[in-house]
Amino acid sequence: MRIGNREFNLSEKTYIMGILNVTPDSFSDGGKFNSLDSAISRVEQMIKDGADIIDIGGESTRPNYVQISEEEEIERVIPIVSELKKHFDTPISVDTYKSKVAKAALAAGADMINDIWGLKYDNNMAQVISSYGVPVCIMHNRKEARYDDFLTDVLNDIQESIDIGIKAGINREKLIVDPGIGFAKTYEMNLTIMNRLEQLKQFNLPVLLGTSRKSIIGLTLDEPVENREEGTIATSVMGVMKGCNFVRVHNVLGNHRAIKMTEAILREHK
Repeated sequence: MRIGNREFNLSEKTYIMGILNVTPDSFSDGGKFNSLDSAISRVEQMIKDGADIIDIGGESTRPNYVQISEEEEIERVIPIVSELKKHFDTPISVDTYKSKVAKAALAAGADMINDIWGLKYDNNMAQVISSYGVPVCIMHNRKEARYDDFLTDVLNDIQESIDIGIKAGINREKLIVDPGIGFAKTYEMNLTIMNRLEQLKQFNLPVLLGTSRKSIIGLTLDEPVENREEGTIATSVMGVMKGCNFVRVHNVLGNHRAIKMTEAILREHK
């Protein structure tokens, strides 16, 4: 899979997507990286620590978040995208579910879109992504955690997102799927899907896992956000073992080391 100027060999390793929140209110690091200087410094460190992609988010998606306007999100994100493209050649992803934000980000040089609503929130999103010919990560989400048959419903929902993308002209080779840990799922559902991640391989598409510091870890360990690194690393290791191609994390270095160790063991096992 090609993202930006880089080729990702998905059969070779699990790649790391480093999180850069340029928001005042994200659950883990809100307000820390809003300025251009702090964002550049943060990205420089993440790349040094082993990040393969940088994912920029301009709107918090923590529980009970307050939606902001497209204009405000664009004002937060686009200057950061433009500046990062001047300094680094690492692929840039933008975390948005709004087509106007996606279009502005792609015009500014972003290399992919990460849509937490799986192309279902904004009817124009799939078309915008198709017109730019970039990859997109389609995450599973629903308005409520109500299911008839949880795993079957999740897989059907993801298939719907895939169909929306392909119908809009997005090349299948540009699609990545994400089970949506922490979104429209109870604690027990999050544990279930973590334990059944291999079922996502039935789509024959790359899988991205995003668990970093989320409630699944906080509730299991009974720890606040700042004490969830070990739990995050455990889920990343499990993701590698179950065939995930990307993990999206805050702490790049710790996850990078754990993934490298896991991959060394798995290669020997083969």
